[in-house]
Amino acid sequence: MTTETLAEVAIEQNIKQFLLVLSVSLSIATLPQFFSWFRQIPYTLLLVIVGLGLAFVDVRLVNLSPQLILTIFLPPLLFEAAWNMEWTKLKRDLVPITLFAILGVVISVIGVGLALNQTAGVTIGIALLLGACVAATDPVSVIALFRELGVEKRLTILMEGESLFNDGIAVVAFSFVVGFALGTDTLELQELIARFFTVVGIGIGCGCVVGFGISYLTQRFDLPLVEQSLTLVSAYGTYIITEDLGGSGVIGVVTTGLVLGNFGSRIGMQPSTRLAVTQFWDFLAFFVNSIVFLLIGDQIKFNDLGANLGLIAITIAAMIVTRAIAIFGLGWLSNILVKSEISWSDELILWWGGLRGSVAIALALSVPEVLPQRTQIISVVFGVVLFTLLVQGLTTKPLVTKFKPSSDQAVRQEYLEAIARWVAMNRVLEHLTQANLRPEIDPEFYRYQKALVEGQLDDVQQDMNKLRNEHPQLRDFAVEQLQEELLAIEADTYAELVRGGRLNDKLPPMLEEVFKQMNK
Repeated sequence: MTTETLAEVAIEQNIKQFLLVLSVSLSIATLPQFFSWFRQIPYTLLLVIVGLGLAFVDVRLVNLSPQLILTIFLPPLLFEAAWNMEWTKLKRDLVPITLFAILGVVISVIGVGLALNQTAGVTIGIALLLGACVAATDPVSVIALFRELGVEKRLTILMEGESLFNDGIAVVAFSFVVGFALGTDTLELQELIARFFTVVGIGIGCGCVVGFGISYLTQRFDLPLVEQSLTLVSAYGTYIITEDLGGSGVIGVVTTGLVLGNFGSRIGMQPSTRLAVTQFWDFLAFFVNSIVFLLIGDQIKFNDLGANLGLIAITIAAMIVTRAIAIFGLGWLSNILVKSEISWSDELILWWGGLRGSVAIALALSVPEVLPQRTQIISVVFGVVLFTLLVQGLTTKPLVTKFKPSSDQAVRQEYLEAIARWVAMNRVLEHLTQANLRPEIDPEFYRYQKALVEGQLDDVQQDMNKLRNEHPQLRDFAVEQLQEELLAIEADTYAELVRGGRLNDKLPPMLEEVFKQMNK
């Protein structure tokens, strides 16, 4: 066979494997609709369990590689989370999130490394390498569970914000430790600090350039499909460019997502375009997660796990202890320094909900093949990830149910849905009034439709009144929502004037003032 023929066969085989993985994942997604018991298990964990079943009977769907996870799967997952992250809420807890993401990773790497070195006799270089691999949290399943149970938004922001930033910090730490394990680098403090700020700085710089560049570019036109495509290009483009420049691609993608989600989508996109882009990224995140978590379970090699049970147990124990030190210790420090007021129950859920996932797997697979302990490192990391997903992931729900700090979020969501119905029905009534002027509309039909809509409006209004009477705190929440709506309308109006050429193409001072008001 010629080279071209072999390439065509390989492409065809890859497409078949991809379609097989996708078919299995989507089939699993429908199981809770037919069997109610499966609704107790988060979707991503269900994927891991099915993947384990396939691995047990030695059915391998596709081989994971670090390039596949880091270059193809990770950018869209990071961008989607950053796009949906509200800067106004993230800013309020930026200090504890930064402490958890930076010092928490350092504590995890050193703590796990010392535990393996002192108790199992693992060389310090390999021990630190294992610590770096399991330092990044990936609480996708826990975040989905939070939304299902109506846990307060702040706890979700703390966990997701930490995960977004510590992914990048863990990748940076891994790059430092690899050289030390190979004997080519030394871990000198001054050099480490300089390299850290360089790598992170390049990531933030590239993310800002791409994010603000696209933000101002989209002011010039209103093409929803083009703008949607630009966000996809920005996610992958930022990652590749930042890595090529020697920075952290993860930090770059997160920065781009934050800028476009909180700034670019406001000044450069129509509300309908923002909604379309958000829906697109929700779909893409679901799509990628469906593949990644199934493949994590499918890649498990039970023989290798059995051969390294002792190291896996030590790593898990050290990881849980260091996580507790990081969350409770740094949480206490944040409460002292900036009065973060993170409660004990919040810290407990953050501690136990710090699952490990795709980033840990990708880092383990990235270990150079010249290291003789590479297979052992991969087995230990897979074992740790499996423990966090199945044991911690499946036990987080009863923990959250018992200790969740507030049930207001579920009530607020119900109230927001009632407001949405009220707004929608009022618009229907307004359109119906205009339609009455048409000569072809029968007056009797108009009166019937109007009475029907007005009856639905009365029902919605009664529901809203009942919620406000039963939950007086909703009155303050309603005022906050109205203020945000008014500021959003003002911002959209200025952005529309910029796009129409009636204001200069630079961000008007009044729009800057609006964003300051929204960020308070």
